[in-house]
Formats: sequence, C-alpha cells, structure tokens
Amino acid sequence: MSDESAASGGDDLSGLSGFFFYVFIVHPCTAWILRPGRFERKKSIMYAIAFLAALAAIKTGMEIQAKGPNHYAKLGVSRSDNPLAIKRAYKKLSLQLHPDKNPSPDASSQFDALKRSYDVLMDMEFREVYNKFGQEGIDSNKRYDETQFFIELGVFYLTWGMMAYVLTLGKRSGNARQWTFTGLIVMLVVEIAIMTSRGNPLPESIFPQTTEYEVIWIMHSLFPAFMNGCRSLGAFLYVDLEEQQRKLLLALQEQNKDILLVLRDVQIGIQSIQAGGGGGGNRLANATAESTATGTTAGSPVGAGGHIPRATPTGKIKELQERLHASNTTVTQAVNQLKTDGSKNSSFGFYAMIFGYIVFSYLFSS
Repeated sequence: MSDESAASGGDDLSGLSGFFFYVFIVHPCTAWILRPGRFERKKSIMYAIAFLAALAAIKTGMEIQAKGPNHYAKLGVSRSDNPLAIKRAYKKLSLQLHPDKNPSPDASSQFDALKRSYDVLMDMEFREVYNKFGQEGIDSNKRYDETQFFIELGVFYLTWGMMAYVLTLGKRSGNARQWTFTGLIVMLVVEIAIMTSRGNPLPESIFPQTTEYEVIWIMHSLFPAFMNGCRSLGAFLYVDLEEQQRKLLLALQEQNKDILLVLRDVQIGIQSIQAGGGGGGNRLANATAESTATGTTAGSPVGAGGHIPRATPTGKIKELQERLHASNTTVTQAVNQLKTDGSKNSSFGFYAMIFGYIVFSYLFSS
C-alpha cells in the first residue's frame, strides 16, 4: 500500500482527533486569550486570529506533509500535460530512481511509487478518478456518480451543520452560529462547483499540480478551525443586554435598601421627637396637613362629610416604605427570573454533539 493510500485510510481518525483537538484544546486557549481584561480589546482579537491562523496552518501543513506529494508532483508534471510529456518525465526519473542506480536504502519503494504514479496518470480513466477522489478512489475503484455524490455530500454537511448548531447554542453564540453557517454554505457551493465541473477550475498558473480532491480535503480540514474561531470571537464580541439589565436591577435593589434604612432612621427620629413633646413634630404635622389640604383643593378626593384626611409625617414615611418594599419585591423577582433564564443552558447538548459526531464518523467512514 502506498503512503498516500495509508494516509487516506487514516483520514477518518485524523478528522476525529482534529475535531477533539480544536474543541478541547484550541477553543479553551483562544478563550484564555480573549478573556476580558487580559489584553486590550483590539489586541485580543488580533492575537486570537493570529493564534488560530498559525495553528491551523501548522496542523494542515503537517497533515499535507504526512500525506506526501501527489502523483503529479512525483513525476514533476502538471495537470494539463499529455501522456507523451508524462512518459518523458517517467523515463527520466526512472533512470535516476532505479534500484541499480539509486543508493538510497528505500530505492525499491521509491521506484515502485514512481511506477504507480505513472500507471495512474497514463490511464485517462484512472487519472480522472484520482483528480476527483484521490488515491482512495483508485484503491476502491470509485467512479463519479451524481446521485451517490449528492448523498455523501448531504450526509457530510448535515452532520457538520448539526454539530455547528449544537456547539453554538445559547445567546452568546448567535453571531458565531451565523458566521459558521455562512462558511458552511460557502464551502458547500465551492465543493459542488469543483466536483461537478469537467476540469479543475483552479488556475493552473498558480496551482499546476493541485487536484480537486486536495482542494476539498483542505477545506474540510480547515473548517473545524474556522468554526471554533467563530465560536471564540462571537462569544467575545457578544453584548449581553440582559446581564446589563440584571446589574441595573441589582443596583436599584441596593438603592432601595439604602433608602429604606434612611427612612427607618427618620421615622425613629420623628417618633422620638413626638414622644418628647417637642413642638417641631407638631409644626411638621401641621405643615403636612396644610400641604395635603392644598392638594385636595386642587382636585384630590375629599373624605366622607367633607372631612380632609390628616396626614402625619409618620404616615407618609410608612407609605413610602410600603411602596419601596413593593418595588424591592418586584426588582427581586426580575433578578431571580434573569438568573433562572441564564441557568437554563445545560451541557447535555455538548455531550450529545460529541456522541453524534463519533456515531456519524464510524457509520459513514466508508
């Protein structure tokens, strides 16, 4: 089995390990960078994007290196070269890599790999299969079938769509969900355009040896990094209006408590003055009564028999206390409701997503 074939056989395990790598290692590290107060806001975003881009580039580069060069690179030809150019390149390299002239310990395996690349590219049917499905398509004798292609495409994107939805549950992930699904749709459109085209739509002047299969593999490999980047940045840029409202209500609740304490002290002071027989309390009571009478003349209701109710300072303070108690109760209920709503997010969806990913990975590994 060739190195490329062996690498293709491990793609499912690599995808699963990559998924867990991004979810359990990369995402917490990015969240640490974006933690409020650690860096300035703009610097935090720049550091997080640079970290994710560098990590994705390194990981994808290592995976590409592990897969090894494709058949075009092994022969040193481009996708548009005809069989005559491929035969010339093979003859030239076979003289260099033949075990009789190549002193390398693995000269035999190098020559066999060169021969396999030549056999695939010289057969136009195998060459087309290799461009679309890689070495795995050659080994499994796969052929392009439109119905089968769209079924596999639907399974892949439905699986990732469900996982992206579960991973972006909650108020803080609204923007992340929108960005992730936008990227998923763009990737779907690009993949359909590449796989349904007769030739490789990539410009040969820039990518002379890159196949359609490799482009799609790179997109699939980079999507977990993109999704986790959206999750981290979306949570960081999210503004929780309900949390701000909760803090405002808590501040109002504390303010009400302070006012109640002040009013209680005032009430105690007035009661002490009245109990001592001071005239200040009587004058205060008369002033309050006069203001009440004035308010009644302006249109306030009058008691039965034309009697104007007499309001005392102690009575007014008690009335204010009752109103503040009622307001404090309302604020407390609103705060408790916000706390209840905020605690509804459970980790059940997260573990269900992981289990679903493992199931889908092994069900559709073929």
